[in-house]
Amino acid sequence: MFDLKGYGPELLDGAVVTVELAFLSLALSLFLGLLGASSKLSSNVVAKSIATAYTTVIRGVPDLVMMLLFYFGGQVMVNHLSDFIYDRYGYDWFFQFDPFISGVVTIGLIFGAYMTETFRGAFLAVETGQIEAARAYGFTRWHTFRRIMLPQMMRHALPGLGNNWQVLLKSTALVSIIGLVDMVRVAEEASKAERMPFHFFIPVAAVYLLLTAVSELIIKWLNNRANVGLARGADHA
Repeated sequence: MFDLKGYGPELLDGAVVTVELAFLSLALSLFLGLLGASSKLSSNVVAKSIATAYTTVIRGVPDLVMMLLFYFGGQVMVNHLSDFIYDRYGYDWFFQFDPFISGVVTIGLIFGAYMTETFRGAFLAVETGQIEAARAYGFTRWHTFRRIMLPQMMRHALPGLGNNWQVLLKSTALVSIIGLVDMVRVAEEASKAERMPFHFFIPVAAVYLLLTAVSELIIKWLNNRANVGLARGADHA
């Protein structure tokens, strides 16, 4: 039997933290992706410029550097702001960055940029004729988006979303460098204490492999459901 030297419960708790981190980061990245794609496709020059700058900067900076910049650099900036407020107004104020929240925000920001491009391509794949027809029938912008664009856009976006999710899931390992006690952090501390790195990192790798394998099955099922109507239509054709 695989002996985890008493670190089993900690590794399990770390795995739960990893899953929570991944899903919350996914939710944030999906929101930012939809917002960014809508901005890049809008006629508003300011919104388009901000979204373009966001995706350019985020995709051009390594994920590890972004994590360090946000957590440690952000804390330094907050400390300077706190000192300024105290010197100027005499108000003693301090804010400590939380590793979990910082991890969610950073990973969400990173993958929000990739989701933006995925959603943008999916929106462009929707036939403009259907949008024009909806407007001709008197649909509002929101009604057109919800009933016409969103369902068809998601069918085109699902493959890209699935790939982004798989990469996001593995990127959660980065949070161990900012002190969050996920399963990678636990495995690192256990391997140093017991001098058995493979003994603890192999179970961590197995958990990530299990999560990605299950995710792949779910993504495949979602793709099949999203394309079932199209497949039937093709069969009849």
